[in-house]
Amino acid sequence: MKIFLRIMMVLALGMMIFNTTLIDWEAPTQGDSLVAIIGILASGSALLLLWILILSLKITAQQKGRKF
Repeated sequence: MKIFLRIMMVLALGMMIFNTTLIDWEAPTQGDSLVAIIGILASGSALLLLWILILSLKITAQQKGRKF
């Protein structure tokens, strides 16, 4: 589970970087640039949720006396 969550975080970060390259900085709210911005926000949300999940699992493991 630990490795899977790390892989998902790397994929979300990779998607953020990829979508950043697709933005047309002259008109960032038109056409494909808007889709890229939405993709960046979605990837950022996924990254944040995965980070919260990892912290939650660490807290649960600590309360039960195990190591995550």
